[in-house]
Amino acid sequence: MKFGDQLRFVRQNMKRNKTRLFMTVLATAMGCAFLTVLASVGFGLQQSMVEEITGDRLVTEITIYGKNPDKFDSQGIQKGDIDYFQSLPNVKAVTYRNYIQQYMEPSIDGNPVNVNQRIGMDFEAEKQAGFGLSAGRLPEGNNEIVIGYHIREVMDEEGRPSSELPAASEWLGKTMTLQVSYYEDGELAKKPLETVIVGVAEQPTKEWNRDRNIYMGEEMLTQIEAITGTQLGELPYFEVEPTKEQVQKLIEQLPKPTGERQYQDVTVVAENASKVKGIAEKIREQGYFNHSIADELKQVNMLFTIMKIGLIFVGTIAVLIASIGIFNTMTMAVTERAQDIGIMKAIGAHPSVIRRVFLLESSLIGLFGAIIGTVVSYAISIAVNAGLPIMIEVLMEESLPADFKFSVIPPYLAALTCLIALGVALISGQRPARRATRIDVLSALRREV
Repeated sequence: MKFGDQLRFVRQNMKRNKTRLFMTVLATAMGCAFLTVLASVGFGLQQSMVEEITGDRLVTEITIYGKNPDKFDSQGIQKGDIDYFQSLPNVKAVTYRNYIQQYMEPSIDGNPVNVNQRIGMDFEAEKQAGFGLSAGRLPEGNNEIVIGYHIREVMDEEGRPSSELPAASEWLGKTMTLQVSYYEDGELAKKPLETVIVGVAEQPTKEWNRDRNIYMGEEMLTQIEAITGTQLGELPYFEVEPTKEQVQKLIEQLPKPTGERQYQDVTVVAENASKVKGIAEKIREQGYFNHSIADELKQVNMLFTIMKIGLIFVGTIAVLIASIGIFNTMTMAVTERAQDIGIMKAIGAHPSVIRRVFLLESSLIGLFGAIIGTVVSYAISIAVNAGLPIMIEVLMEESLPADFKFSVIPPYLAALTCLIALGVALISGQRPARRATRIDVLSALRREV
C-alpha cells in the first residue's frame, strides 16, 4: 500500500465524522496556543527588559583596566595595544580618554567657566562608538572643542543645580580661552590657548550625571604637551614654595611627551552585545584585565531561561490534556473501521501498514491543531502587544517604553510547539494503532469488534 493510498484512505475516514474531528483538532489547537502564548511572555519580557538594554553602548563596552604583569613589561596601555584591540573581529571601535593634568582656567569673554574635566580623545573612534551631540558637530580643526551638556549649569545657595539650565548650544561658535601653565627656568608661566566651541555633548542618560567637561582632540593635547614639556600637561605639585632647582628636578622626573604615550580609560566597543563575551575572553587570554556589564547579565539571562523552560513545561501540560481527545478519537476510529481493517488484512495488508495508517491519522490531527494554534498565537501576541500598553496607560496612568513587548514568538518557539504537538499525537495514537493490528479478520468482517 503506497503512501499516497494511505493518505487518501486517512482523508476519507477523517471526513466520516467531521464534528468529532473538528473538536479534537480544536482541543489540540487550544493546547498549542496556550503553550505558545504562555512561553512567548517569557521571550517578550526578556527582549524588552534585557535585549533592549543591551542596545546601549554601556553594555557593548569592554573596559580595559590593566595588563597582566606576568605577560607584559609595561603596565600602561600604549599604541600597540590599541592597534591590537582594533584588529580583533567584531570590534566596532576602540576609544580612550586622556585627562589633562591641570585646570587651565577656561573662560569665555573674560568670564570663568565651571569645568570638571579636560579630556583628550579620538573623535573619529568616539563617533564610531556612538558619541552623541545635542547640538553642533564634532571637531574638524586642531583648535576646535566640544563642551559638556551641563557646562553652563549654575548652583543655588544650597549648592544644588538650578532648575533652569541655560542652553549650552548658545555658546556654539564662541571662543574659549584656556590658560596652559608651565614652568620656564623654574618660574611658573601661562600661555593662552584659543579654542572654538563647535559642539555640545548629548545629555547623559543618568539624571544624576552632570557633564561639565571639555572634549578636545589628539592634536590639541599634543599642543598642550608641547607647551608644558610633560605628558598630559602634568605639572609638579608643591606644598610649599619651591626653589628653581626643586622645580627643575621634579619636572625632569615627569613623563615626557616624546616617550610612548599611556592611554587612559581605554574601552573596546563590540558591534553588538552578543559579541562582547567572545571579545572579552580573547582579550583576557592575551593578558589584559577587562570588565563588561554584559558579564553581569549572565545571571539575568539564566533567570529568564529558567522561566521560559518553566512556562513551556506548563504549556506542554495543556497539550498533554488535549492528547486525551486524540486518544479517544483514534480509539473510536479503530472501533468504527473494524470492517475496513478486516478487509485490509484479508487482502494481505501487513500489520505495520495498518499501524502506520492510524499513526498517520493521529499525527495529522496533531499537526493541524499545531498549525491552527500557532496562527492563533501570533494573532493573540499582536493583540496583546497592541492592547495592553493602551489599557495600562488608561487604567493605571502609566506609560511604557515605545518598543516594550509583552509577547514575542520566535520562529523556533513555533517550531518547538509543532514538534511537541506532533510527538504527543503520535504517542496518543500508538495504543489504538496497536489495537487495530490485533483485530481478528473474521470478527471484523462479521462486525463483532
